Amino acid sequence: MAKEDRGFASMDRAKQREIASKGGKAAHQKGTAHEWTSEEAREAGRKGGMASHRRRSELTGSQEISENTQNLEGSDMSRRDDNSDEQIR
Repeated sequence: MAKEDRGFASMDRAKQREIASKGGKAAHQKGTAHEWTSEEAREAGRKGGMASHRRRSELTGSQEISENTQNLEGSDMSRRDDNSDEQIR
């Protein structure tokens, strides 16, 4: 058997899904499955969005998207109202 013909990654997608599904069901039955809190899910979504924007800017070479992503990363979650100089928290 060739080295690249073995392991989980070499299986077709349907077989991978079937095995992963069994593992998830077993973990839930056992009580060891991770359940996301809303805060964890929010943080994961934020990180995924930043990574997505970063990749897009690398592909297109767009400076604007890259600058916006950097501003988001350094942000303390505050923003400015477009109609005034007052900072909103």
